[in-house]
Amino acid sequence: MARIIAVANQKGGVGKTTTTANLGASLTELNRRVLLVDMDPQGNLTAAFGLEKQAERTIADALLDRHCPLPIVAANHSQVGLDLVPSAIPLAGAEAALMNKLGRELRLRDQLAAVDDAYDFILIDTPPALGLLTINALVAATAVVVPTEARFFSLQGLQMLQESIEEITYLNPRLAMLGILLSKLDRRLREERAVADYLRNRWGDLVFRTEIGTNSKILEAGSAGTSVFRYPGAERAAEMYLALAREVVERG
Repeated sequence: MARIIAVANQKGGVGKTTTTANLGASLTELNRRVLLVDMDPQGNLTAAFGLEKQAERTIADALLDRHCPLPIVAANHSQVGLDLVPSAIPLAGAEAALMNKLGRELRLRDQLAAVDDAYDFILIDTPPALGLLTINALVAATAVVVPTEARFFSLQGLQMLQESIEEITYLNPRLAMLGILLSKLDRRLREERAVADYLRNRWGDLVFRTEIGTNSKILEAGSAGTSVFRYPGAERAAEMYLALAREVVERG
């Protein structure tokens, strides 16, 4: 049975999609079978693997029709053992349509139950809001990885997400925060060093030891539709994500 992890933060621009893509790729490097689920209508995770033009069906179809299986596509051109459930703009309309469906918060959980034996990890990329799509992800997951920037205005988002997780446990008592990831960190900046220290003092071991520093190759790889493991010159970035993957595996 797969370990289902939602990558979430109600604040945008903190690196959720980049984390999902490269953590998934890193886990395959550790010989784990991984399914990525794009729950953001912007479809950035789908685009990060160059699959935005190849998807005939998307996650929206499976959420609206429980008899429609998850549209899983292989990302093998980028990484062996890595699959993806794509998203696209129509998912935004599907979120509104879901409001009138019975069991609307459980749709993703039930769909993943049909495939989770085929994977070791399922990673869910979420939109930057606590709407029905994010709620579906949190109800389906057993753990949450929270990427955050080391900026003071990002701390409020962390607190809000922690409160949201506590609310979601009403529907999903298994849900817990797996870890907080310092993302896009620039330790040359005094503010970022101070916030990183505060986070470690405030949340202790819940903050991953691994930090993802600023690295232009991470963005370039995503724009090229591949992971850092398949992008020239991204060896340092690949090392950071491999270290994160090992921590995720360690934390069970």
